[in-house]
Amino acid sequence: MISGFATYEGTEKFAKNSNANPLNFNKFQDLTLSNVGIGTYLGEPDERTDEAVKNAVKQSVSSGINVIDTAINYRAQKAERSVGKAISELIDEKKITRDQIFLCTKNGYLTNDADVKQEFWEYVKNEYSSKGVIAEGDVSSGYHCMTVPYLADQLARSLKNLGVECIDLLYLHNAVEGQIKDISKDQFIKNLRLVFEFYEKMRKEKKIKFYGMATWECFRVSDDNPQYLSLQDTVKIATEVGGETHGFRFIQLPFNLHYDQALLKKSQHFDNSKISILEVASKLNIGVFTSVPFMQGRLLAPGVMPEFAELNPPLRALQFIRSSPGVLAPLVGQKSQEHLSENLEIMKIPPMSNEEFISLVKKLTK
Repeated sequence: MISGFATYEGTEKFAKNSNANPLNFNKFQDLTLSNVGIGTYLGEPDERTDEAVKNAVKQSVSSGINVIDTAINYRAQKAERSVGKAISELIDEKKITRDQIFLCTKNGYLTNDADVKQEFWEYVKNEYSSKGVIAEGDVSSGYHCMTVPYLADQLARSLKNLGVECIDLLYLHNAVEGQIKDISKDQFIKNLRLVFEFYEKMRKEKKIKFYGMATWECFRVSDDNPQYLSLQDTVKIATEVGGETHGFRFIQLPFNLHYDQALLKKSQHFDNSKISILEVASKLNIGVFTSVPFMQGRLLAPGVMPEFAELNPPLRALQFIRSSPGVLAPLVGQKSQEHLSENLEIMKIPPMSNEEFISLVKKLTK
């Protein structure tokens, strides 16, 4: 098991030694983080994809990316294992040290194991139900569980899959989205408090450094939507549980030139006003990572995205997202050598200035 975690000195050294443009790093929580991260969501649970993901992570890190995002349910645990192999090889090759990379994963979804040849529900029964990890009534929407025994089980598996002693950021994965059809909002909040208490305990045991929520709807929808969750109220829970030094410091949500609600929709209550989730996050000192930058390729079709800055479609998409105030980094799922090399060109050019970004948004929203 690889010891350590991302540190101020390590991440600063990574940025300094990188060939990336020096403006492509953000300072947050005493860490220096690349303003593009690599995601590992898509792909079949087979050995060919294992190798492609491992190589993509290694090439991304070599190009100046030190934010790596995965989840235990991605490719039925094989995404985490591919990331773990990439990190281990990079360290063995003396290309990085553990303290230079920011490693993120997620739990909450029911997860099988692609390396165990069992049907999904047979695996769930054998590994979780029969061992008392999951009890009757614990699973919501047919796929989600956020009880402490299940999350503890999943964290132990993630640490083993990744081959590390500590994960830098552990997200609760699509919690509101996976739970709210089956329980009341009041019950959800009570359950969320229990999860945060567990995560704070894991911080004390040095198994995680930070925690957060990886979401789809809850921080973007209107307050009359059952899936709505107030970020300010969520931070308040974390503060009550963990004090002012609590570990709830990050969220993840969809954001791109089509899913623009995070920037433009004033749906979040903050004190006596309504503002966008990116504005609220900035005010609360919460870092925002964003998903689906290309909408799985749909944004890259000819004529879909507006032209600007003489960039090709993938770089345009990434440039818009990472230049948005309040965004730490878009997370890009990339495996093929051709797409990888094309996308990594973004690390050679700086993000837009605030003035350039505001000017572009005004032009796009006319």
